[in-house]
Amino acid sequence: MPAIAAAQNGIITGKVISADLQIPLNEASVFLSNATYGTATASNGTFTLQNIRPGQYELVVSYVGYDSYHKTIMVTGASINLSIEMHLKSYGLNEVAITSHKFSKENFAMFVQHFLGVSQNAKQCKIINPKAVDLYYNAADKVLKGHSDDFIIIENRALGYKLKYLLGEFKWDGIDGITTIGGQPLYEDLKGSKAQLARWHQKREEAYHGSSMHFYRSLINNEVAAQGFMMYHLVRVPNSQRPPQHVIVKKIDQFMAERNRDSVIRWQNLYNLRKYIETLGTLALLPEDVYSRLSSDVFALHFPGSLYVVYTKKHDNNLNDLIYRPLTMENFQCTIVTLYGKFAQFDLNGVVIGGDGESRSTLNEGAWADNLMPELLPVNYVPDDKKTTQASTSNLPPLK
Repeated sequence: MPAIAAAQNGIITGKVISADLQIPLNEASVFLSNATYGTATASNGTFTLQNIRPGQYELVVSYVGYDSYHKTIMVTGASINLSIEMHLKSYGLNEVAITSHKFSKENFAMFVQHFLGVSQNAKQCKIINPKAVDLYYNAADKVLKGHSDDFIIIENRALGYKLKYLLGEFKWDGIDGITTIGGQPLYEDLKGSKAQLARWHQKREEAYHGSSMHFYRSLINNEVAAQGFMMYHLVRVPNSQRPPQHVIVKKIDQFMAERNRDSVIRWQNLYNLRKYIETLGTLALLPEDVYSRLSSDVFALHFPGSLYVVYTKKHDNNLNDLIYRPLTMENFQCTIVTLYGKFAQFDLNGVVIGGDGESRSTLNEGAWADNLMPELLPVNYVPDDKKTTQASTSNLPPLK
C-alpha cells in the first residue's frame, strides 16, 4: 500500500467547573486514557491538549472530592472545545457506606503478580504508592478485588514510562485464572541518559511488534500477512471428560485439606486435561473474513468460534500448554481471540473499544493475554516504520 500524508493532529480545549459550587476547578487532572496526552487545569479552570493523534479516546477529568468525568471523543483534524461540569461526591443515607480495607502485604503481593505479571519487564516495574490500592481477598471463592480512589503511580523502567493509573476495577478469579482490569492510565516519558533512552526505544519497538495493537492496525491497513500475522478459524468443543473448572479446584482443595493423596492426584490429572477438543482450520483467513467498517473511524471484529492469530516474526520460548498448537507449527507466538458477543469494536489506534452490549468484548488467551501493564504501550504510539504514514480506510469492506 503506498504511503499517504498523515492526517492533521487534533486539539482539545475546554473549561472545568464545579456544577455544585459554580466555580472553576484549579489543578484538575485532564487526560486521554491510555495515552500520553495529559495536563492540569489553570486557575480559571481552562485546559489545552494538543498535537493529538487522530482516533477515538476516553477523556478523563479527576479532582479530589469529585466524581471522575468520562467522555468518549473522536479526535480528527478539527478542534474540540468542551464545557465540563464536575459533581461533588455524595453518599445518601440509603447507600452502602464505602469502606477501605486494611492494607495487607499478602494481598498486595497477589495484586502485583496479576496486575503487573511475572515477566522480565514486570521485574523492572514498581508501584510507588502501594497503599493507594484498596484490596479485598475472598479466600472461599479465591477472588481478589481492588480499586483506587486516587492515581496509582507506576514506574516502568523496562519501557521508560511513568504511569498514573486510576484503577476503577481489578478482579482476579483464582478458579478460572482470569484477570479483569478496568481503569484509565496516563503515560509519561521517564527521563534518562542517552543510552537509557535508546534502550527504552528499542524495548518499545519490541513490545509493539506482535501486539494486539499491531495486529488491529495491520487489519486496517490491509497488511496482515506483510506484517507477519496469519489468521485461522479455531473450532472448540468442550471436553466432556473434564469436569467444570470450579468443581476441580474445590475438589483439589478439599482432598489436600484431608491429605488424601490419591484423590488429589486424580483431580490434578483432571485439571491437566484440555478444556476443549479443538480443530484448527487449514486455510488462512483474509482480513475481510474477520472485520468490517462501522464508520470511517470504528471497525467491527466478527467471526464464528474463535480466531487463532499467529505472529511469525517472534518465537515463544515459554510455551503455554493450555494453548492449542499444531505439531507441525514452529513455536511462533500465538493468541486465541474469543468474542463475548456477536462482534467487538476497535478504532484507528488499534484498540478494542467495546462490543454489542457486553461488558467485555473479547477474551484473549496466549501471547496477548500475557502482555500485562509492563508490556503495554500508549494508544498513540507510532513505530518507526509508520511515522510517515497512516491507515487508509477508503477500501474497507462494509459491515456484514
